[in-house]
Amino acid sequence: MNNPGEHAQNPSSLATGRGMIADDALVDLRDIFRRLGRGLGQILGVALLGTVIAIVGCLISRPGQSVSTSTRVVFSFAGFEKGEYPDHSPFQPDDLRAPGIIAEALKRQGLDTSGEFQGQVRGALSIEGAISPGITKERDRMRAAGQPLPVYVPDEYIVSLSLPARFPIGKEQRARLLNEIVNVYSENFQRTYTSTLAAFGHAFDDLHNADFPEYEQIFGREIDNLTDYLAQQLEQGRSFRSPTTNLSFKDLLHQTQLFAQDRLSEPLELIYQHGLSRNRTMAMKKMEYSLRILGDQQRHAAEDQKIFTDLLAQLQTRNDASEARSPADLPHSEPPTLNQDPDSLLANNTQAFLVIRALQSGLKASQLQADKVQLLEQLEAMKSAKENPGDMAQAQKSLNELEPAYQELIDQIRKTQADFARQQFANAIRISDAVATTNGAFRMLALTGAVGCFLGLAAGMGLSLLGVYIGSCKKS
Repeated sequence: MNNPGEHAQNPSSLATGRGMIADDALVDLRDIFRRLGRGLGQILGVALLGTVIAIVGCLISRPGQSVSTSTRVVFSFAGFEKGEYPDHSPFQPDDLRAPGIIAEALKRQGLDTSGEFQGQVRGALSIEGAISPGITKERDRMRAAGQPLPVYVPDEYIVSLSLPARFPIGKEQRARLLNEIVNVYSENFQRTYTSTLAAFGHAFDDLHNADFPEYEQIFGREIDNLTDYLAQQLEQGRSFRSPTTNLSFKDLLHQTQLFAQDRLSEPLELIYQHGLSRNRTMAMKKMEYSLRILGDQQRHAAEDQKIFTDLLAQLQTRNDASEARSPADLPHSEPPTLNQDPDSLLANNTQAFLVIRALQSGLKASQLQADKVQLLEQLEAMKSAKENPGDMAQAQKSLNELEPAYQELIDQIRKTQADFARQQFANAIRISDAVATTNGAFRMLALTGAVGCFLGLAAGMGLSLLGVYIGSCKKS
């Protein structure tokens, strides 16, 4: 058996072993440089060959590469910060590439409008939100601090049209097409939100199929809609005055009220006092049916009000019983704090919901009761009235004189609203950057050539280090 102490007693053997290991670990740099220097010619040649092959390959594949034409579009209109259009419908950036808009833009540019061509153009159109670095840093800071991130809707978008170079649309024509797409979308937006709602101005169209007793209901609904709409517009444009009509929304609201009091009251009062009707029997049957419907609706509204009121009382009793400590029981040194636990928040939301629904049901029941009383009075007046052809002729004459005044009022409202919308949405959709086509041909060639040169250098150096020299056989 070997003695373990022998190695300790022979230090020269250990030093010899360490020297052999160190010699094996050393790399002979002189031999590496010698080989690289001997193969310098083939290294440069292979690098040049790789560069040429890469550039030729790039030129061959260039017609199939995509060329990007892009611009920037800014959206700014009421409700956009909430992700909504002015009519509270959800805003989607992809609306800019809707099939109808693409088809209209291609038609205006005199291009192919076939379904396949439209699909290719629509598929090549992309819309991305432009988010500034400051917004990104701020949201990263909030995320790191554990704060909830609010919903962010970018107001600027990058619209790009990426089509192959061989696509049958030139560079300038692509820029015009992209610009036309944005213009068509902006025109559609203007037409949609610069016109008055279609529910206005059709009262006399509804009168053709109605009897005299229904006129009050038709005109009442029309006046209510006009009043609500003008009051809403007055809140948005208190200082606005139309350059076309020289009227403000306050003036229009006043004219609407005068129209209802002075011009509209005369024919409706004649119809009410004399119980006018083209078919008295049928009109009274309609009134009786309407009274029955109003009675059913009033009963349902009263039942709903009772249900919500009872639920509200039960919830209040439960909240009072579940309170562990009242504000009076708190120590004087402790300020009262708002309870933010999920159960309390849910109870508060439920209570608010029940209060709103109870109020809505009560108001609906009251309104139905008022309509019912008014209809009963009209029915009694019709039953007690006697038919007189002169009264009907007078009422018809008054209605004929009423129609021009009504059409004039509606026309003024439409023109004023159109001027206000044009002013409000003048810059709702605009191009913030010129349409440009990215020409990356030279950069792509340079990048491809650099990659080919690097690969050639690596291949030449590898062959030289392995001792393989191209042309050495011929020389020998």
